[in-house]
Amino acid sequence: MALLTQTIGSLIAIFALAGLAWWMKLGGAPLLNSEDAVRRAAGEVEDGFTLIAASCDAEGKGALARDSAGRIMVIKRHGNRFAGRVLGPAGKAQLLGERLVVDPGEARFGKVALTLPDAPAWANAINRVSGRQDA
Repeated sequence: MALLTQTIGSLIAIFALAGLAWWMKLGGAPLLNSEDAVRRAAGEVEDGFTLIAASCDAEGKGALARDSAGRIMVIKRHGNRFAGRVLGPAGKAQLLGERLVVDPGEARFGKVALTLPDAPAWANAINRVSGRQDA
């Protein structure tokens, strides 16, 4: 009987803490749903990245950013933070229906699939940077 009481008490405490965390809006996944959010994420990825253009994924899970030097950065959610890469010669983009798949050319980073309102323009820009014309 004591074990049952202890188990029930523990479950009540767990649910109370979970409810408190939900009420305080703790945890959760950050979103890239505005130019300011992309600017902050790009600045975390590379100090001094001066954003002049950005496009956010429809679900807020990733974005593309261009700086004043013409470099393009792909950003994706990685846990509850963001990771990004400035695209170089190995980077490429491909349109698959309404999705733009960006491959920064780093196997460890992986490909990033984004639903963007201006996906064809970004695909062309990425492939121009890398010297490819795949899109």
